[in-house]
Amino acid sequence: MNVTRTLFIPLTLASSLALAEDTVINGLDFGPLAQLVGTWQSTEQGGTDLAPGQAGSAVGKGGAAVEPFYEVLTFEVAADATNASDQHLVALYYKQEVYKKSTDAKFHDQRGYLIYDKANNSVYNSYCIPRAVCVVAEATAGNVMNFTTKADGIAQSEYMTKNAATTGFTMTLTVNGDDLSYSQATALNIYGKPFAHVDSSKLTRVK
Repeated sequence: MNVTRTLFIPLTLASSLALAEDTVINGLDFGPLAQLVGTWQSTEQGGTDLAPGQAGSAVGKGGAAVEPFYEVLTFEVAADATNASDQHLVALYYKQEVYKKSTDAKFHDQRGYLIYDKANNSVYNSYCIPRAVCVVAEATAGNVMNFTTKADGIAQSEYMTKNAATTGFTMTLTVNGDDLSYSQATALNIYGKPFAHVDSSKLTRVK
């Protein structure tokens, strides 16, 4: 007598198994970062940058300068690494290029890594901008990640330390299928006073 056996997998377990398979790239589990791989562009709405005005600008030195923008974000698989023999990491490399809507001129260029620590369910955003400033911020891994800098999470040149110091960074990054959005605030000490440099943007995957 032949007996047909049906394998029953609870829905929650089945979902977890599917998620695990979807997050493995080149044999490495990238967790929630796997869904970022590819190229993203601004939606028609684009983004908004609120930054301290330069001397001679319409808002004056240190005034609130608002700049609508569009951007391209590209995420690529980088590599894995082991720290101090027991922290195992995988990383995506990313580049961010931001353009003024008014002139199409690039006004922000950023290169960095999103780094996944599966054992601790953590993600690090480690990036540099060509103003001699680099930042490391940390978040709990997920589709919504709230990054914040910890102690010693900012490195910058002596000039920037004295004249336009970055003192903190926070960012909420949200991924929902082919939609990505973020809002971030860079705390500055510039022109002798604090200033919150704020950016927000919505993007969609194009490939």
